[in-house]
Amino acid sequence: MNRVNGEGHRGTLYLVPAPLDFGTNVAEPAKVTQWLPEETLAVASRLTHWVTENAKSTRAFLKRVESVGALGCPLQEQQMTELPRSAHKKGDHQPGAEADATAQRLLAPALAGHDMGLVSEAGMPAIADPGSSVVRAAHALGLQVVALTGPVSLMLALAASGLNGQNFAFVGYVPQESTERSRRVRELESVALKSGQTQILIETPYRNSALLQSLLQTLQPHTRLALACALTLPEQVVRSALVSDWKRNALGQHLPLDKPTVFLFGR
Repeated sequence: MNRVNGEGHRGTLYLVPAPLDFGTNVAEPAKVTQWLPEETLAVASRLTHWVTENAKSTRAFLKRVESVGALGCPLQEQQMTELPRSAHKKGDHQPGAEADATAQRLLAPALAGHDMGLVSEAGMPAIADPGSSVVRAAHALGLQVVALTGPVSLMLALAASGLNGQNFAFVGYVPQESTERSRRVRELESVALKSGQTQILIETPYRNSALLQSLLQTLQPHTRLALACALTLPEQVVRSALVSDWKRNALGQHLPLDKPTVFLFGR
């Protein structure tokens, strides 16, 4: 069973990473042990109280955890509370009184002594995903916060890109409107070329092709561009080259751009 601490003690908030294949229509997902180590699975299996980005995907995740070891309580008895809709639409990375107060209420079980898990739909919660407000709230309440080991797409992409891993920035999404998007890309490229700071972007998969075309049209020929597509999936491709080579050799062809993709550029 999930640990309940003695009177006066509080639970721990665990940041539980999920495999990156959720929501990608993989015919046969890899066994969960391929991407999550034993200790992460052991903690996830005993937790019974969760703050989730999506309860449905969390139940699917726990079914995969259960295939390795018994859960702390039956799946139907797991206590799951979804993050507010605003955290999905606008994110919760910036501090705000309302979001932080809501997050503190979500952690009531931890104040009662239950260890809790924070989980997003894929990858590490609070990294390019909602959950930061819950982590801030945990610290404000004096709870211990433990990030468990598992896949983080941004770091996998950066490591495989050949770009500067000592100085980098995750800038999230760029504007959808073409003029504004080009202006923002040029602005980020200027920072990258002057400082050496790698710029990391993401996009909704159905807009990946449009973003790639915009990057190829906007970035300077000597800028290095890398794409990490479908990380940890069977279709995984990481491609890194100067923009001039991307154009000359049509490197954008046959990439699985319908899958989650991390875009990186710099010098």
